[in-house]
Amino acid sequence: MPNSYPETYFPVLVQIVIAAAVAAALVLLSTFLGKRVRVRAKDMPYESGMRPIGSARERFSVKYYLVAIVFILFDIEAIFLYPWAVVYRELKLFAFFEMLLFIVLILAGFFYIWKKGALDWSKEAPESPAAGGASETH
Repeated sequence: MPNSYPETYFPVLVQIVIAAAVAAALVLLSTFLGKRVRVRAKDMPYESGMRPIGSARERFSVKYYLVAIVFILFDIEAIFLYPWAVVYRELKLFAFFEMLLFIVLILAGFFYIWKKGALDWSKEAPESPAAGGASETH
């Protein structure tokens, strides 16, 4: 067991240095060893295998943002699960019930957004009556 503050964080520092060295080495190797073929198709923006059409300043559906928020929700859940698992044995039954409550609340939110249809991408939003009547002229 480490006895001092620097001994505690030395492995983390070593890991950061090794990760930075590997990343720098890979970038430099690809720069020096990679082919430099300039093709017009390679210089175009990539749009999921399709040629880009129209302006890049289009509006996104609200469902896109709802799904993004759901992913953030589950990322935060995963972030809280890791430290809980590390100290689980020290906290014993208290930690179990606290995490059980946390997961139940997360699942309640998940089922709420599921019932609201935030995860159903196959349905289109129904047209509002005001939008249908706005195009008619009398």
